[in-house]
Amino acid sequence: MKEININTSFTVYQSQEELPQDIQPLMEKAVEIRKKAYAPYSKFRVGACLLLDNGQIVLGSNQENAAYPSGLCAERVAIFQAGAMYPDAKIVKMAISAASDTNQTTTPIPPCGACRQSISEYEFKQSYPIEIYFMGETGEVYKSDSIKNLLPLTFDKNFL
Repeated sequence: MKEININTSFTVYQSQEELPQDIQPLMEKAVEIRKKAYAPYSKFRVGACLLLDNGQIVLGSNQENAAYPSGLCAERVAIFQAGAMYPDAKIVKMAISAASDTNQTTTPIPPCGACRQSISEYEFKQSYPIEIYFMGETGEVYKSDSIKNLLPLTFDKNFL
């Protein structure tokens, strides 16, 4: 028997205002699109903003459906839209903001497992890490240099 230790690290910014100048507008767009999420059931809104290597910005917000689980998370809405509209572009940076209609979210809220797998697929496909910044409604913002910090044991096409 052996033991494997996996370490991850994140950069922590104390607030949205402390983010690097090039990231602040991305997070602002994530916050704006979060407010337009369709979340009548969970009352939990998420916005995602992607910066592509061609300079394009792609947005996504969660879209719920009464027939669970037919809805889609903000991160996947944005990623799949980028893949459809700009199939040859690389995703360079991703900003995510999440908020509840019923209580204030003050801690960084990372992507769910399904979104982590989707981000991993695109990071693997493009052979280029995606910087991921995520926050709640207010408070600290976490930065991950790659999805590998959030999903260290990835499943990819090499297993098929």
